[in-house]
Amino acid sequence: MSSSSIFDPPSGRPKRILCVGAAVLDTLFRVRTLPQGQGKVLPYDMLQIAEGMASSAAYAIARLGGEVSLWGAVGRDATGERIIRDLDAAGIDVSGISLVEGARSAVSTILVDDDGERLIVPFYDPQLHHTVKVFTPEDLAAFDAVLVDVRWPALALEVLRTARSMGKPAILDGDVAPDGIIEQLAPEATHIVFSEPAAQRLTGTGDFAEMACLLKRRFGHSFICVTAGAAGSFWFDDQSHDIRHSPTIAVKAVDTLAAGDIFHGAFALAVAEGKMAADAILFSSVAAAMKCEVFGGRSSAPTRAEVIARLRMHEAPSRA
Repeated sequence: MSSSSIFDPPSGRPKRILCVGAAVLDTLFRVRTLPQGQGKVLPYDMLQIAEGMASSAAYAIARLGGEVSLWGAVGRDATGERIIRDLDAAGIDVSGISLVEGARSAVSTILVDDDGERLIVPFYDPQLHHTVKVFTPEDLAAFDAVLVDVRWPALALEVLRTARSMGKPAILDGDVAPDGIIEQLAPEATHIVFSEPAAQRLTGTGDFAEMACLLKRRFGHSFICVTAGAAGSFWFDDQSHDIRHSPTIAVKAVDTLAAGDIFHGAFALAVAEGKMAADAILFSSVAAAMKCEVFGGRSSAPTRAEVIARLRMHEAPSRA
């Protein structure tokens, strides 16, 4: 079967995903090298863009042909207005975003160097997530899957628990979080995709296959995957009970910011579409790798047609 047929969207209406978590106004500065100490850093490019883990994942879903809603929280301030406006213009349903009186909207400053690596200084006002958005199972009925990050854990927990009880994929972005948050959310997730730093922190090992194995032992009820950047992904195959490695395509990394978020969004959409695990991971890996080729955070997430075209290129040498 060709890549185009495997990764084409299913017939009928697009799958609809709910993303829950971060909505941030990022200021990106492009620099030659990341600073090593005190001094002044002079960037040669910059961009302001609304993103964050859940927001960037939502954008990836929209770019790849899914329908997507975001539940996040912003302050009732100019920054919050900008975040909502930017995400709405990106094709994301923002009607579920909460406006919090007395809280400041989340912001971050990010330096991206010529190798695509970054230094992130985020600020999240604790008051943003003091309360939990009220919802009912009926509010989730129209969604085919949910994807949550770790920034609003109280809401993420309720959304995961409700979605799972309804038989829907309940996907956790297992990124670095304060102590106890992953352990709180993971039992309610059907799928967990861990970042390398979070997986290493939870397992104490630098070996990716061992990370995936240890995490599966700990969270045996969930599908487990660990993303490893240019090294691809390592995941537990629940059919063969083996750790599998899925390589990704080679790219010249210009900006790795939001790559993991693009992976999560693509993965959530692929799972909602009923893709096999290996195909979902390949699809997500290629989308994330392509994002890294262009400066601009989540703004460089590829379309579905672009991902399929790259998959065809990736597939061609193996046929030769």
